[in-house]
Amino acid sequence: MEIKKAVITAAGKGQRSLALQTFVDRDGTQKPALVIIIEEVVDAGVDELCVIVHPGDVEAYRSAAGRYASRISFVEQPAPLGYGHAVYCAREFVNKNPFLLLVSDHLYISSTNKRCAHQLVEVASTKDCSVSAVQSTYESKLPYFGAIGGRRIPNCEGLYEVSTVIEKPTPTDAEQYLTIPGLRAGYYLCFFGMHVLTPAVMDLLKEEVDRCGEKGGVQLSSALARLPLFEKYLAYEVKGRRYDIGGKYGILNAQLAIALNGKDRDEVLCNLVELLATKISQ
Repeated sequence: MEIKKAVITAAGKGQRSLALQTFVDRDGTQKPALVIIIEEVVDAGVDELCVIVHPGDVEAYRSAAGRYASRISFVEQPAPLGYGHAVYCAREFVNKNPFLLLVSDHLYISSTNKRCAHQLVEVASTKDCSVSAVQSTYESKLPYFGAIGGRRIPNCEGLYEVSTVIEKPTPTDAEQYLTIPGLRAGYYLCFFGMHVLTPAVMDLLKEEVDRCGEKGGVQLSSALARLPLFEKYLAYEVKGRRYDIGGKYGILNAQLAIALNGKDRDEVLCNLVELLATKISQ
């Protein structure tokens, strides 16, 4: 399976301005979060990008994309009908092709020499199926993420066959339906904000859109929960960490993580030590 298209969602009410925030990237240059995400995608071998935006935001995003703007198709989500609906807005762009999907309010730091999206695309290409990136997450964070249940695939490090998907599960539901042998007690595999999906997902999303109608609330997780009924669906524990820039101190945490993995690491560490020493002495 060859993945040459990517979709980035940026139309959510609390999400639409986050990708326009400026960060100092690992190379020491200032970039909008959008560009950092685009470079994650391009590094994975993707040629064409589609960004789903709120009505009226196209020019702001086109400007923020800089030299990458010519590669991007911008699509407006006409009404806030849910994350799944935002993904479905890219159906004409996807056009029966597999695609890489990312959210615009997450930044990623790989713990290997391959970026997170590159790792995921490699697995999906090899296994020839939909693969969602996941991260082992403590149960206190369950209200913020979708999570999967399933079984570990023997002799395949970090790879799981998905049988269940629940959006923001309660701890009780997670314990009952999402426990996976081998994970630490109280930890579950939650979505990473990054998927490689087959065209079948768009067909399932259409059913969700038709079912929900104008009341909205279309969730990608509802379509993913049904996907194992029709085709193989895997989850991969990416070697890296996600940073939600929309959360409390999210921008600060993401910037620190990027800085501590970049060329200015020593300078940043010195500044942090100096700051801590100052606070201790006060």
